[in-house]
Amino acid sequence: MTIDKSKRSEVHGIFEKIARYYDRMNFLMTLGRHGRWCREVAERVAPPAGGQLLDIATGTGVIALEAARRYPAVTVTGVDFSEEMLTRARAKPWAQAVRWQHADAAHLPFDDESFDGITEGYLLRNVEDLDGVLREQRRVLKPGGRIVILETCPPSGWVKPVVEWGMRIIVPLLGQVVARDRSSYSYLESSTLAFASPEHVADVLRGLGFQDIGWSKKFFGTNVILSATKSR
Repeated sequence: MTIDKSKRSEVHGIFEKIARYYDRMNFLMTLGRHGRWCREVAERVAPPAGGQLLDIATGTGVIALEAARRYPAVTVTGVDFSEEMLTRARAKPWAQAVRWQHADAAHLPFDDESFDGITEGYLLRNVEDLDGVLREQRRVLKPGGRIVILETCPPSGWVKPVVEWGMRIIVPLLGQVVARDRSSYSYLESSTLAFASPEHVADVLRGLGFQDIGWSKKFFGTNVILSATKSR
């Protein structure tokens, strides 16, 4: 993640703390929909047999593990900057089917054009340099390869006040009850409400040379799955 040292340390500390409760909280905050979205991300990336797939900000490995099950002939690599998240991922069923690696999304330790597809979940809202992180992903993606992004989406329209109320009140409360950690989920609430729109992310992708860009909003427009293809 391209962030100043103090912010990077803060975000890293948050994800180290919440790793134990991450899957449970994602389930509760999305009313059980999170796993379905991760399966959709894996389905959309569609790497070729014998190819290489990179899952960035893999967290507890939900997307990476789904991709490994779905594409047994593909080599799946899951990277994250939180060691505790990776520990949780490595303890799950099918974990041996994924190559787990500690890595910074802003400085991926891979050669140019190494991967046929890239997936990620809830990475971009936590970075300062959105353009730089997506540029780094473009660097390691092969021409014609797809990128599929699961992200939060700032609310709009008639649901906006309801969603904002829920994010400010319910999410930190769940954090307190389930994880005994209200402050971390207060940060996640604020980063969600302040994150860029899908239109803005699409503009960044377009400016970096991606094409076939599209997105699908989920859960009253609070989450979104974006996809794009690197031009050949």
